[in-house]
Amino acid sequence: MRQAVQTVIRKQILTAFFAAVCMGSMGSAARGSEAVAVPRERVLLDDGWRFHKGDASEKAGLLYDVRPAVKDYRSDVAADAKPQDAEKADAASIQVLKPWILPTGNAFIKDPARRHMRPSAEPLGEIPYSKNDYDDAGWRKINLPHDWAIEGPFIVEGDFGGMGRLPTAGIGWYRKKVEIPASDSGKSIFLEVDGAMSYAAVWLNGHLVGGWPYGYSSWRVDLTPYVKFGGENQLAVRLDNPPASSRWYPGAGIYRNVWLVKTQPVRIAQWGTFVTTPKVSRESATIALQVVVENASKEKIEASVETEIFEVDARGEKTGSAVARIKKATTTIDPAASTEVKGSVVLANPKLWGPPPTQQPHRYVAVTSVASDGKVTDVCETCFGIRSVRFDANAGLIVNGEHIRVQGVNQHHDLAALGSAFNVRAAERQLEMLRELGCNAIRMSHNPPAPELLELTDRMGFLVMDEAFDVWVRKKTPLDLHLIFPDWHEQDLRAMVRRDRNSPSVILWSVGNEVGEQYTGEEGAKVAKELRDIVREEDSTRPITASANFAKPNMPFPAVFDVISLNYQGEGIRDTPMFANTDRVRTPPLYDAFHEKFPGKMIWSSETASTLSTRGAYLFPVTPDNSSPIRAGMGGDEQHHVVSAYELYAVDFGKSPDKVFAAQDQHPFVAGEFVWTGWDHLGEPTPYYSSRSSYCGIIDLAGFKKDRFYLYQARWRPELPMAHILPHWTWPERVGQVTPVHVFTSGDEAELFLNGKSLGRKKKAQYEYRLRWDDVVYEPGTLEVVAYRDGKKWATDTMKTAGAPARLEAQADRTQIAADGRDLSFVTVRIVDVNGRVAPRADNRITFSVEGPAEIVATDNGDQTSFEPFPSPQRNAFNGLCLAILRAKPGASGKVILKAASPGLDPATLEIETR
Repeated sequence: MRQAVQTVIRKQILTAFFAAVCMGSMGSAARGSEAVAVPRERVLLDDGWRFHKGDASEKAGLLYDVRPAVKDYRSDVAADAKPQDAEKADAASIQVLKPWILPTGNAFIKDPARRHMRPSAEPLGEIPYSKNDYDDAGWRKINLPHDWAIEGPFIVEGDFGGMGRLPTAGIGWYRKKVEIPASDSGKSIFLEVDGAMSYAAVWLNGHLVGGWPYGYSSWRVDLTPYVKFGGENQLAVRLDNPPASSRWYPGAGIYRNVWLVKTQPVRIAQWGTFVTTPKVSRESATIALQVVVENASKEKIEASVETEIFEVDARGEKTGSAVARIKKATTTIDPAASTEVKGSVVLANPKLWGPPPTQQPHRYVAVTSVASDGKVTDVCETCFGIRSVRFDANAGLIVNGEHIRVQGVNQHHDLAALGSAFNVRAAERQLEMLRELGCNAIRMSHNPPAPELLELTDRMGFLVMDEAFDVWVRKKTPLDLHLIFPDWHEQDLRAMVRRDRNSPSVILWSVGNEVGEQYTGEEGAKVAKELRDIVREEDSTRPITASANFAKPNMPFPAVFDVISLNYQGEGIRDTPMFANTDRVRTPPLYDAFHEKFPGKMIWSSETASTLSTRGAYLFPVTPDNSSPIRAGMGGDEQHHVVSAYELYAVDFGKSPDKVFAAQDQHPFVAGEFVWTGWDHLGEPTPYYSSRSSYCGIIDLAGFKKDRFYLYQARWRPELPMAHILPHWTWPERVGQVTPVHVFTSGDEAELFLNGKSLGRKKKAQYEYRLRWDDVVYEPGTLEVVAYRDGKKWATDTMKTAGAPARLEAQADRTQIAADGRDLSFVTVRIVDVNGRVAPRADNRITFSVEGPAEIVATDNGDQTSFEPFPSPQRNAFNGLCLAILRAKPGASGKVILKAASPGLDPATLEIETR
């Protein structure tokens, strides 16, 4: 009899194999066979929403909670300013949504006594926008992910530069009708939201279901009590994005994917699978699996759990037959309860996950089925990688037995001209360019990322520092996370870890960035310990850290954590004489001091450099030092808000790449760095807070490489023959004037020529990372550099004086894209002279138009001071370059013709195919 039941179960597993996906695994939804009840459905719910800004009335009571009055909206506070104590809000006697929202997080509160009871009454009475019969025909039709602020217009005046000068603040409502058939009766129905900014509240059929305040968390609400089975159901989601709530552009709206999930009463819990590999070698690996099974029925049940393991190809799809099976386990579960089932298996000759180029990111998928009474009730796919990671205090990071130098960058969550609305192709493009740079690691600054971003880092083999918070109890802006941290830190943190802990790219958890608790001694360390312990309860396999820009070795804060993550302190902060009499944070170089105090802990720099520059803009004179702060006439132009692209100028608390490289090379125990930042991002426009976007990226906001790209590439890809000259060589007003020439190269020496005449051959000295010819007198013509390595010719580069702009040239990153309404083509337009040389200072106005089944989503040029709305099809070039982003219309394949035109210049035409 047992064998017969097992045969039936196995057949049901095969027919329902793709009927279910658990979040945190493969990320796709599939249909099951009609021969058996579908164990789980996960339906993407992104299309066909209606959107409206503002509430129906000014009626009080829709606030999540009472907020303190904002007295100062100024956002140009230095990035390393000391956080402040929270202000107490006026406890006004108004009804708030908090009592109805808090219960949503109960599954992530460990102590049952601290969980929240939902009030018995509905709040507020009639909320027009939540009602089934409300006529929303006049609302805007949109598809998710959606960022309501990115279209602008920019807020040109006022103190809003820190948040990107875009209209993020305000109320937004989203409505969608969802058909739920009568055949789903008896199932649980959930709405899963990957991210909504912020203070989300969800109604179904006029009933407040729940919500989640932290805009970066992924969460779900249980719709089941309010569902009308066999009919139409009205979803309504309200977001309330406060002003003065962030130090960077937070975005606005439901900016990640939304899913409708249907499960049987006996099921795997949300993010309820956890795969670990406690023993790993080239010969074998132990794969251990924990599965939390829930029983939402009213009866005690017996359930079995069985798992098969398959290889996954480069596209993330299962291949071949099972390579291993975890033995079936049976358990008994009380009604409205859950239990954890554990199992393991040894896999011979595993394919290991590791970072390229020396390793490959191989992956596997565990297909776990739950059965009860001979029927499969749930199937969950969990994608994972087999790898060993060791954090060595002296050797650094060891992955699968190989020392891996951490060559990382920090990345904010916005996707430039697309805003915060997550797009897989846009994120993939960013990672592809970072891979070209030689980057192998990403710090998610300073919040949990979109799940699809981790799918990309898993697939591409990036190492990830996954981060939860920028703020704890003490505030950085008046209405930031500190308002909800006391009530929500446990739920937010457990949700992040459970969602992301199967991702092989995640090698370490960070619970905070430059938090104010660094300054409060044992009191702050107590908060740090609580967060550390929460993470350890969810995942004991990865170390935990928080990034410190103030805490010193003798303070209690760094002692709490497993890895020492330093922001700028390793190289020193404001440690030059010009800052001697300032009241800002000043720190001598501290790598040695931390290493001596914590000899058993690995050290790395979670933020380095913060070098600032405007792509293609060069200011004179050039500092003779290898690093300089920015001032008027010293790398900075106060009138035009430009920072010199000689890549020597940094924010006051930062350093040039040259100085960072030297500090790390003098301290070989340092595991590596995360540069601030990989790409420019919206907001945080230090040093000019009248601008829209940051100056700190290695790549500008449009995706155009700054000169700094090649300085990092020379260091991070030393095997790549390359040489790069800066600045450009089109300076008619500088004839006869000294115009320094710098060369970035992976060679060890180089000779520079101007119009065929040698200007000398130079060799890099110890702790020198660029070659400088600072006394070159400008004359038009040709600069050429010949780089050498070990005395042999290695690489060359040429820079020629350009003539007047003559025509446009267009080039797409991809000329074939999917006709799914989401795939993108990024088109670069260059302004060139008659010889095809880029006119490096051209700012001609360009008009884009498109014929065929595609649309222009956005344009950009990388200029931090530009307030042209991103959706505009017209834009000035900036220093010779401009970008257009095309998206195919869903379901419409065919030929697309993009045209770029500018008065007085020959136009450019580009053909793209949608499939």
